[in-house]
Parts: sequence; C-alpha cells; structure tokens
Amino acid sequence: AAVAMFTGKANCPYYAKAELLADYLQTNLPNFRVHKITQHPDKWEQWLHDICETNGWEHRQSPVIWRELLDRGGKGQLLGGLNDFLEYAQKYYGITSMMLSEEMLDIAEENLQAHLEIVEEDEEIKSLIKPMQIWITSASVPICYHLIPLLANGEVFGMTTEISIHLLDTDQFKEILRSIVMEAEDMAFPLLRSISEHTNIDQAFIDADIIIVLDDVLLNLEVQSLENYIREVSEICQVYAPLIEKNAKSDVKVISSGKTFANLKATMLRTYGPSIRPENIIAIATSWENAAKAMLARKLNMSTAGVKDVIVWGNITGSNYIDLSHAKLYGYDCAIRGPANFQRPLLNMIYDSEWIRSEFLSAQSTLSSRVSRCTGILPAHAVATVLRYWYHGSPPEEIISVGVLSEGQFCVPEEIIFSMPVRFQNGNWEVITEVEINETIQNVLGRLSHELVQ
Repeated sequence: AAVAMFTGKANCPYYAKAELLADYLQTNLPNFRVHKITQHPDKWEQWLHDICETNGWEHRQSPVIWRELLDRGGKGQLLGGLNDFLEYAQKYYGITSMMLSEEMLDIAEENLQAHLEIVEEDEEIKSLIKPMQIWITSASVPICYHLIPLLANGEVFGMTTEISIHLLDTDQFKEILRSIVMEAEDMAFPLLRSISEHTNIDQAFIDADIIIVLDDVLLNLEVQSLENYIREVSEICQVYAPLIEKNAKSDVKVISSGKTFANLKATMLRTYGPSIRPENIIAIATSWENAAKAMLARKLNMSTAGVKDVIVWGNITGSNYIDLSHAKLYGYDCAIRGPANFQRPLLNMIYDSEWIRSEFLSAQSTLSSRVSRCTGILPAHAVATVLRYWYHGSPPEEIISVGVLSEGQFCVPEEIIFSMPVRFQNGNWEVITEVEINETIQNVLGRLSHELVQ
C-alpha cells in the first residue's frame, strides 16, 4: 500500500500538470492513491525547506512528489519533481500527460483562487470560535501545574468554551515553561485550543480576557525588611499594569493569588493601571476560607463541604480575621433533622466556646502556615472556583470572601482592596452589605483597615 503525496505552489503550472496526471492515475488504477497539499506561494519556500530538512531530501522546485509507505512507517521515498513523475508514470504505467502550456497556466490560476477561498473560509470559521485568552504570570510555580487541568477540563468556563493559555515567566524558567506546555499538549484537552510559553515581557497580555497573577516573594524578614519586599512587589506591578492597559482587552479580569501580598498586588495593579476596570481586579481568599472550614469540620467530625459562610475579612495574606458569626452547617449529624437544604448555625453546634476563642481564633498562625505550605492544589482550586463563580454565578444564598476595591462598605476606608463577603451573578460580583456585624467585629475591621492602609 502506497500513497503518492503531491505538494506545490497553488499558482504553479507544473504542479497543475502533475496533479491532473495523478488524478487520472487514481481514477484508472485500483492501487494508486493520491494526497494533495496545496501551499500558498508566500509560504512555499519555507515549507519546502522544512520538509526537505526533516526527511534529508535535496529538492528545490515546485512540485515535490514522494511516496508514503503506509505499512512500513519511516520517512517517505522522494520521487522528485514534475519530470521525475512523468517518467515514473510512463515507466510503470505506460501513461503520459499531453497537457499544453496554456492549459497548465489556466489550471494553476484556478488552483490559486480555490486555495485562497479555502484559506479564507478556514480563517472565518476560526474567527467565529474565538478561544478565551488566559495569561498566567510567574507560571513556573507549582500552582500553575494544578491550575491548567482545572481551567482546561471545561468545568470553569463551560463545555463549549475553548481556551488558549499563555504562560509568562522570566528567561531562567524557559525550560520549565516548555515542559509544562508539552505536558498540557500531551493531555489533549478538547477545549484547549493552544498553550504557549512567553519570556518576552513586552509581548505580555496580548488580547488577554483573564490574567492570573501568581507572582510571590519569599518572605524572610531576617534577610531584608518588609519595606524592601513591598518595594519588590510594587516594582513587579509597575511593569505589569501598563502592559495590561496597552495589550489586554478592555474588560480584562485580573486575579491576584499567591501566598504573600495578595491585596497589595491587586492594589498596586489598580494604582499603576488606572484604566483597568476597578471591579475587574480581585484578590483570592478562598484558600483561607477552605482551610478554616476544614479545621472546623475536623472539630465537628463532619464533611468540610457541609461548612458554609465562613467570612475572611481584611488583608488576605496578612492581617485577616476569620468570622464564624454567619457560618452554617449542612448535613450535620445532630438530634435535629431536616431536608437536604436544612442548616444549623455553626456557633450553636460548637458548645466548646473556649475552643473557638483560644484554639481557633488563635490558630490564625496555624492557618497561615497551612496555606503557605500548600503545594499548589488548594490555591489552584481556589482560583478555578472563583473564576467559575465569576462566569456562572456563585451558589445562591452562599457567602464567598473576595478581596475587592472598597467603596466604604462596613466603614472600611475607600480605595483599598479589602476581603469581604460577596456574591457573584450575571458575570459581576456585589458586596453582601446586608451581612450584620456586631461591635466587636466592627472594631476588628477598623484595626485591619488601619494596618492595611499602613
């Protein structure tokens, strides 16, 4: 079994003649098969160079004809150009081509027009299915490994939305980025149109719909002062923000994640990128929320998924406050039973108020170390969850904590990114201002705001 492969410039008369003879042979000979690949004249030289280099051939003109040996694998066997093919047809099949030069030129012109129409049609179809462009900064970090499958499996944006992922990092991580790209390609996600690595910062964020900022600094206050780390974060944002304004889409969504300075990164991007929509820059608090819920679930010997409405206030990766006053338990095994959506206030179920006061609230440092030790699964899940809510809405009646730009809600100063309770619906979020807070929590929020402003 063999297939004759024909490739030539769309406007080449010699390609036209070879193609017509090949069609005749295929029609009249039971074991002769032809596969034609027409190339645009502008792309021909590069294509010919690449295929000759791959196969170790010497060939310089259009067309190029070779045999693919289907049952043997390995590289194709070069037949050559038009004259070689005419000789082959004459020798093996006793058939020759009588096409005249004028006919050849007419068919070559038709070939070119047909090729251009097909290319235009393909481009049009591709343009109708525009993939969502997602950029991930500092993409060599472990979170990225876990985040890519979550974004590409269809659960975040929907099973009909294709995505393109762009991994951005510095030159020193080029090899890591390349290996991530290759692994993601090997996984063959149906909705992942493309994934690519980028180390040229000037080309960052082109056409971005979503930007996930994973940049972190390794905090070690024995090495340098907090002010120096803050300056470092500020400098990163000073580079990113103008590029986002220049290259990204006007309604780009920017998500600040990571183990350090989540609020500060969001604030700095807002400061240095004033034309980015302020409501589209948020900081992720879900890792803290989930870690706190898990700690409570272990105490109550129940599933973490049944603990809802734990609120994270303030500076997510700094001075935050875990508020249990609105927390509810679903599916908790106690004396009072109800339907599936029946819930109980958490504080009514934990009779050991001393545990909450001493162990849980003083466990901020325990939670902090838990979250900062995460290998990447938890923060990746946190980013994916919030993105899913942003595009498809959060569960009704459920509270989600997110660092958003304050407009003075809960007496928090305006213009700072502060974690507070929100709900997502119709592609937007809104602060749940009807959440009641007592005097104690109001005082805590005042202290947290002051520290964050400092």
